[in-house]
Amino acid sequence: CKILRCNSEYVAATLNLRGSNRNAAYCNALRSYSHCTRKTARTCRGDLAYHSAVHGIEDLMIQNNCSKEGPTSPPRPRPPAPNHQGFESLDICNYEKSFLYKHGQPPSYQHCAAFGDPHIRTFHDDFHTCRVEGSWPLLDNDYLFVQATSSPVAKGSNATVTSKLTIIFKNMKECIDQKVYQAEIDNLPAAFEDGSVNGGERPGGSSLAIRERSPGRHVEIRAEYIGTTIAIRQAGRQLSFSIRAAEEVARAFTEEQDLQLCVGGCPRSQRISRSECCRGRAAAQEARALCKEMLPVEDVYFQSCVFDVVTSGDANFTMAARGALEDARVFLPNAEKLHIFQ
Repeated sequence: CKILRCNSEYVAATLNLRGSNRNAAYCNALRSYSHCTRKTARTCRGDLAYHSAVHGIEDLMIQNNCSKEGPTSPPRPRPPAPNHQGFESLDICNYEKSFLYKHGQPPSYQHCAAFGDPHIRTFHDDFHTCRVEGSWPLLDNDYLFVQATSSPVAKGSNATVTSKLTIIFKNMKECIDQKVYQAEIDNLPAAFEDGSVNGGERPGGSSLAIRERSPGRHVEIRAEYIGTTIAIRQAGRQLSFSIRAAEEVARAFTEEQDLQLCVGGCPRSQRISRSECCRGRAAAQEARALCKEMLPVEDVYFQSCVFDVVTSGDANFTMAARGALEDARVFLPNAEKLHIFQ
């Protein structure tokens, strides 16, 4: 069913209509849209997008007094492709471009982060501090699997930190071979497990790339074929993870893949109250002063910083919260959601 192509051609034809002949050009575009949907009728019978397009065209033609017979819009020229196979094969490994081509608008993005004790900021801007000792999935969908392994920050402590991250970029036939990235404390490699720094020998291999932003401290992985960027950092004795993912990618999972900390946050039994650690103790006052230097706004990043410095006794944890806030500033689609207050 190629209804999305009909939709995007209609959007392109009506995008910049101005002047005295605007209505005639609009009717031409609607007739072309109608013609396109008729050509896809057989393959699109069970598709909701197809049926809503057909009804929408009828309504718009009535509203604009367009006759069903008459001239149509000239076909939109296709982008040149050196292999003569059209846009799809040329740019299928660039998610942003192909989404724009199909839908006539850029994709929506979501942000998730895990840092410090660990604290989880979910795709839905919920914020939890978690116990979660052992291995837990941050993400588990059709394109990505991300697992964080946590261990106690000190002997006998309730608080845990992420000591290992495993990220699997699942095989995507046209673009990349399956790639695995693993980071542990004091071992933040600038390559995948097989030693490569991209998605392999396929035509779209360069649409997955890894680079070192700060040796041993900050690695960034760009997965253009799924509109996703991941940052992995080490601050003190903990690892942190941040992601900006296309909404469609973040939602591509089944009911069986229901345990994902980035989607649902921590299970209730694993949540810790941040305020319990830090009421009125001298250590808390010191921690607040340290964190205030790095994080002037007293939001959840600041609260997390105070909690981590008090429970671990390690001033380096101020850098974990600061790094997570910097990633959020870059990754969040909506800057107004940067600070969360609880």
